Formats: sequence, C-alpha cells, structure tokens
Amino acid sequence: MATRTTTEDHADATQSTTVEVTCTGHVRTAVGRHRFPFTFEGTTLAEFLEAFFAEYDVADLLIAETEAESTARGWAPAPAELPGTWRKNPEGEQTRAYARILVNGRFNEHNEGFQTRLEEGDRVALMNPFMFCC
Repeated sequence: MATRTTTEDHADATQSTTVEVTCTGHVRTAVGRHRFPFTFEGTTLAEFLEAFFAEYDVADLLIAETEAESTARGWAPAPAELPGTWRKNPEGEQTRAYARILVNGRFNEHNEGFQTRLEEGDRVALMNPFMFCC
C-alpha cells in the first residue's frame, strides 16, 4: 500500500516558524543575547533545536548524550513510588542535568518531548543555570 503525501504534510516540511527565544545562564553567555525572535524551517522543537544549534554552538550546554549526563546525583534518594505520572524523554532527546528546554513555560518532557509542535509566536526558553558550591 502506497503512502500518500498530503498538502498539509508538504506544507509542514517547508513552513517557516518564528518563535521568541529566551536564553538564561550559560546559554545566555554563549549566545550573547537574552531574548530575541528566531525563525527556522519546520514546526517541531527538534527542527527548532537543529536550526538553533547550527547557528549557535550551544548543544553541549543543553543536550545530554548519555543517561549519566541527564541525571543529577547526590541530593536525595528517590522514593520507591513517585507521585503522579513521570515520563523521561528517550535517550538522545534528554537535557543535561539542571539544563531545561521549555515551550510556553512547560518543560518539553511534559509536552511531546522534541516532537512538540511549535506555532508562530510560541516562547522557547533554553536554560542552563549558573551553579555555585561552597
């Protein structure tokens, strides 16, 4: 059975989307700006990140390559049973420990992960806070 490509599928592939980007902490330092519009080809968070990382070399500040890079250690033991529903993004689509990507104020893992659809004017926050100890 052949797969049909609809006009809507084709439109998504060539659609440009402009979002409002906010950078904090180490990301802001690396990018050199705090808040600005960013236009990219596509409609998903994954497509946004690919375009953004091509222009700004900050992927290492946000994206975890391994499970160990995405996990914080040493604060408190996790309870045997966690309250509510907990989901993690699949490996390769996780942020580093303490770094976060938000869409309209919600962590991406509470949406559809990197497949979260972005619309014109959405707000994307890229956060990697400064952390100090002792």
